Amino acid sequence: MQGQLKKMHAHLDKPVQYELPLNDQKIALNPLIGKLIKLVHTGQIFCVYCNKLIKKSYNQGYCYPCFIKLAQCDMCIMKPHTCHYAAGTCREPLWGDEFCFQPHFVYLANSSDIKVGITRHTQTPTRWIDQGATQALPIFRTQSRFLSGLIEVAISKHISDKTNWQKMLKSPSLPIDLITKRDELLSLCNADIQEITQHFEQQAVEFLADGQVVDIHFPVSHYPTKIKSLCLIKTPEISGVLQGIKGQYMLLDTGVLNIRKYTGYEIEFLA
Repeated sequence: MQGQLKKMHAHLDKPVQYELPLNDQKIALNPLIGKLIKLVHTGQIFCVYCNKLIKKSYNQGYCYPCFIKLAQCDMCIMKPHTCHYAAGTCREPLWGDEFCFQPHFVYLANSSDIKVGITRHTQTPTRWIDQGATQALPIFRTQSRFLSGLIEVAISKHISDKTNWQKMLKSPSLPIDLITKRDELLSLCNADIQEITQHFEQQAVEFLADGQVVDIHFPVSHYPTKIKSLCLIKTPEISGVLQGIKGQYMLLDTGVLNIRKYTGYEIEFLA
């Protein structure tokens, strides 16, 4: 099969069920664990937004003109607390209305270790799966991305807001009592969160006291002891036995491949 790479589709199950989309085709990946697979880059890359043929991609799949003009490529996507919509400097206010001003969750996750993060309400549990989290717990529901970002910053004073991807790929994370950790963190952050929420309407932030921990099991038969990152640019033909999938990584006996990094790359897939 041949087509443009997109991030793997994942369905929460025991274990997570993965599909690799190539244009209008979808390849079921779980049945291929333990088997030899090959990905061959044809040399062509297409922008994920305008589908223009390009020599180099930016920000996981965009051509340079799209990268510099689209709001979805702005730094505030990575750092929501820096949102500049209210200042009138958002590059695409209509896109901001649709994307940023909808409910978001602030959550705790156990990926390489405990971390705090945010995601749109429509992206659970996909966001947690993509991060390689084995546990996740939503703790706040907010009315906007900006507000969830402010709360995330307050909590990140005490725990990380990033995943150590190499540690995440080496082994399953040890279980964490996320509810106890939530309560400890909220005790530490109480003053900061109250200061944030007092500037918004009362219903703008909802504490999810009855939030339930989501357990996530990944289809991995063997974890790598050392992480060797595979690159479709340096090695256009990558092959190996598929030993598992975690987050957006394929774990091969020859190394690990971050599929999302190569969004828009045209490949031939053989199994």
